[in-house]
Amino acid sequence: MNDAALRPAGDIPRHIAVEPRILYFGTPVVLLSTENDDGSANLAPISSAWALGRTIVLGLGRDGQTARNLSSRPDLVINLPAPALWPAVERLAPLTGRSPVPATKPEGCRFEPDKFGAAGLREQPSHVVRPPRVAECPLQMEARAVALRPDATGAFVIVEATVRQVHADPRLVVPGTDHVDPAAWSPLIYNFRHYFGLGPELGHSHRTETPGRAPAAPVPSP
Repeated sequence: MNDAALRPAGDIPRHIAVEPRILYFGTPVVLLSTENDDGSANLAPISSAWALGRTIVLGLGRDGQTARNLSSRPDLVINLPAPALWPAVERLAPLTGRSPVPATKPEGCRFEPDKFGAAGLREQPSHVVRPPRVAECPLQMEARAVALRPDATGAFVIVEATVRQVHADPRLVVPGTDHVDPAAWSPLIYNFRHYFGLGPELGHSHRTETPGRAPAAPVPSP
């Protein structure tokens, strides 16, 4: 029996007012690949992305290389990593493609021109856009940014991108259809600066304020 069933009728759960430092309340991690001025690829992890039909809405830091690239070269690839790729995502987290490093970047952030190499990921040619896909990501969406605008605070850029082609690992697709099998696909989730799949915690971001929490041990098989 759950706790709700044990409460007397009309007993309203108690809440307290809190001021979290961040509001990443469990959102999928995305690796965005874009094209730099010299034709090389930039790769950046983000945790603010959601879909409206064939439009993906993205939230980017105003001073990052990704926002700069999309302002002049609108092609991008929205790569969705599986949970096992969280270490590669975290290797990217303290890096920027901007030189010099913008003052708005977190302390310890450093310039890295070869993001794919630093993350240990491989470039895969795209079909309809110029930036490469991330070969290790089971889901990849080639897209084009059609609208960029500042958010209400001016610290971020909101991007609307139209998906032009989707690529999926065949093991994720329901045979004979174009449907992704939700029982086969598990996204990497960024949950208050900790990484999760659809299960126990896998690790945590270098920016977390609760580093003492250890990942849960897997439940042994019977």
